[in-house]
Amino acid sequence: MIRIRGWFAAVLAVGVVGLPSCESSVSYLIADCARKDLRGWSVARVWDEALLGAIRRDTPAPTVHARNLFHTSAAMWDAWAAYDPQAEGYFVDEKLGVEDVRSAREAAISYAAYRLLLWRYQRAAGLQETFDQLADTMRSLCYRIDYTSTEGDSPAALGNRIAAAAIAYAEDDGSLERRRYVDTDYEPVNPPMVVAEPGSDMIDPNRWQPLALTQIVAQNGVPIPGNVQRAIGPQWGRVRPFALTPSAEGTPIDPGPPPRLGDPRTDAAFKRAAIHVIRASRQLDPTDDVKIDVGPDALGANPLGTNDGQGYDVNPATGEPYAPNVVLRGDFARALTEFWADGPRSETPPGHWNVIANEVSDSPDFERRVGGTGAVVDRLEWDVKLYFALNGAVHDAAIAAWGLKGTYDSVRPISMIRYMGGLGQSSHPDGPSYHPDGLPVVPGLVEVVTERSSAPGGRHKDLAGHVGEVAIRAWRGNPDDPASEAGGVGWILATEWIPYQQPTFVTPSFPGYVSGHSTFSRAAAEVLTAFTGSPYFQGGLSEWRIPAGSLQVESGPSQDVVLQWATYYDAADQAGVSRIFGGIHVLPDDFQGRRIGSQCGTAAWTLAQKYFDGSARS
Repeated sequence: MIRIRGWFAAVLAVGVVGLPSCESSVSYLIADCARKDLRGWSVARVWDEALLGAIRRDTPAPTVHARNLFHTSAAMWDAWAAYDPQAEGYFVDEKLGVEDVRSAREAAISYAAYRLLLWRYQRAAGLQETFDQLADTMRSLCYRIDYTSTEGDSPAALGNRIAAAAIAYAEDDGSLERRRYVDTDYEPVNPPMVVAEPGSDMIDPNRWQPLALTQIVAQNGVPIPGNVQRAIGPQWGRVRPFALTPSAEGTPIDPGPPPRLGDPRTDAAFKRAAIHVIRASRQLDPTDDVKIDVGPDALGANPLGTNDGQGYDVNPATGEPYAPNVVLRGDFARALTEFWADGPRSETPPGHWNVIANEVSDSPDFERRVGGTGAVVDRLEWDVKLYFALNGAVHDAAIAAWGLKGTYDSVRPISMIRYMGGLGQSSHPDGPSYHPDGLPVVPGLVEVVTERSSAPGGRHKDLAGHVGEVAIRAWRGNPDDPASEAGGVGWILATEWIPYQQPTFVTPSFPGYVSGHSTFSRAAAEVLTAFTGSPYFQGGLSEWRIPAGSLQVESGPSQDVVLQWATYYDAADQAGVSRIFGGIHVLPDDFQGRRIGSQCGTAAWTLAQKYFDGSARS
């Protein structure tokens, strides 16, 4: 049995100040209590939903929330495994015997999750609402929140011990939890970019540049103090992982640096990446009348780290071809971008994949066979094992992705495009406004403003007075009234370009390479594929409807847009693509993130199975 130091006893009392301490002989159950109808959910699902609620209320820090998701999932796994003679625990490897195993597991899971979440969200945004929700969840399950004992063999005491062990495990795991996850040793090389002013002043154009905004508001509406971004998680590559090999060098997976401006070997790739983002920005036009097929018959089945797939001939679940899904390109691009921005209601990408996993588990007629083989398991076993493997993968994805962000400190598109555009064009040495580090000229997309082009009736007529400067055809920026207006697409100065984001957000507060969305999503897709035994969603198709007029950045879409995916991999790839349309990543960030995510997901699934069969430490 684990010995719990004095301060851990205090940890267990978080949220119960003023209540009497309970002895181990006192029942942890609320007398004469009728449990709330769980609507077919397992107790593990109830706690996963409570955690997702806490994430939605807090500041969106994907690294921190991925860690919380995994540690909570591992704590629930330990509570389940304590009553299985074969399974191996992660934080605590106790074995207990009881007559009613299911009831014991539910109680131990609840106390472990409750105590750990009280600790992790004690300083979070929405603190009171989160604490109230956690307490209400316990009471709805008929468990006393003032039962803090860690002594004895009761399920509640076991759960309390697991929570204390999880807190101890993470005390010095490299996350800097004691300092509220802030790495005070990191200093950006470049001065902040004042987004409201044109251009970008950079000391090193290959390095990350913080943004200065009039007000910074996270994507879930939580105001951020100050008006200059502070890098999130530059230390995260040294956080203790689940299945990856720990790294003292800053990242457990290193595929090498991204393309760099001025590097003879990769300069052209750097510029191509910037052009690709501008071209994607041009496609955010709700008025261009271009229609595209975005159904699985046309999109999907990409080889790893590419967008080269051509879709699927047949839905394997029905034996019928997938129906075309034709929509306006501008509606699709904007709907896709906002859907994946940080997940529905901003539970961040790790939480978003928990939402997707839960929807898969809820599918009618879905047979819950772990790994796609063997006996059908009950919902509690399915959920506990799924969360353990899935959230182990996204935790490792955060470590791998942010390890590279911290190692290479790479630039974001807004700095790339503004900086190069401010220098000039790099295609014609004998032409006007030439600079070797400028933007390449692409007719119809990137051009130099001339007297003729800016004359009345010319394509650059709105840029009169800017002769010799570089113009790009791209999204024009946030409208005054996003409920009724769209920014649209047109010719703007490259030095004034902004991504398709809220004006109080613009770009996430950390370096670009690699994309967290791409890494998280591919890691999750690997686990869901392995865990369910098929890459396909139930029925061979998953859909999400974006209603007409529901966009937040600007008015639109003009009609409902239905996002469709045949496989988990297709959904993951579209998450990565969305960040290109959104203007906050370049292709090397996306493609390399997918490859790294695949490694994280495969490794997490392999190790999780060893915990399931008790061979993890053998």
